[in-house]
Amino acid sequence: MVAQQQERPAVLVAFVAAGLMVCGTGCSGGAAAEDVRSGPSTVDTLRQTVAVLERAGSAKASTSMEMATGGTRVTIRGQGVYDFKKQTGRLKVLLPQDPAGTAEHRPITELLVPGALFMKNRGAGVPADKWVRVATARLTDGNLVTGGATDPYAAAELLRGARSVTYVGRTEVAGVPVRHYRGTADLGAAARDAPEGQRAALRAAAKGFATTAVPFDAYLDDQGRLRKVRHRFSFVNSQRKGTVDVASTLLLYGFGSPVVVRLPDSSDIYTGKIAE
Repeated sequence: MVAQQQERPAVLVAFVAAGLMVCGTGCSGGAAAEDVRSGPSTVDTLRQTVAVLERAGSAKASTSMEMATGGTRVTIRGQGVYDFKKQTGRLKVLLPQDPAGTAEHRPITELLVPGALFMKNRGAGVPADKWVRVATARLTDGNLVTGGATDPYAAAELLRGARSVTYVGRTEVAGVPVRHYRGTADLGAAARDAPEGQRAALRAAAKGFATTAVPFDAYLDDQGRLRKVRHRFSFVNSQRKGTVDVASTLLLYGFGSPVVVRLPDSSDIYTGKIAE
């Protein structure tokens, strides 16, 4: 079993910060509206996103997480694949260069499974050949932020909690025609409607964030598949005693791509103390 200190929220927050530390800003995207409609039908459309993705099976994913501190803006990027039926995925996350201009960080490999996050090349005292395992339900943000990339399934699950939604209009994402929706999701509502594997993490986020309201911009193609979603999270940074705003963006493409996720053996999981 992994040592308890590995699962403390502060440890992963420190990982994402990587000395840059979190205090972020986010802005919504989207083209000029050609039509503006709101009501039950638009809310229902967003709440069905997860079911549509599960039918699609799998997809390639690109992620970005924007943060800022002391006037310096940084972006953490990720690339990988995700299986929405099995709720498993694999991402390679790249931390930005240190402000001091030191050598670039090695990419961090992340394995996403219901209830847990596995990371390799974690750094901060973890041997290069070892993995770190974190129970996502024990993170105060449910791994919506601290992994440096929002779990693709959780990002879609948040839309189950859509409350106020407006249809902005037609636009394109990576050359694909899409419908743009803008609204706010409620973390508590999303947690109540989530499947068992995701429920605990979202409940933790609902308790740990500064507010349960999560503004979003979502883009669906003509088959109802989520192509892009941008969430703006707000949580309390206990280390700096302030509220942190983070903009997390997920892009989905290459639907039907094969996804292979092999979890590490117990002997390959680091059980020592992680430096903060």
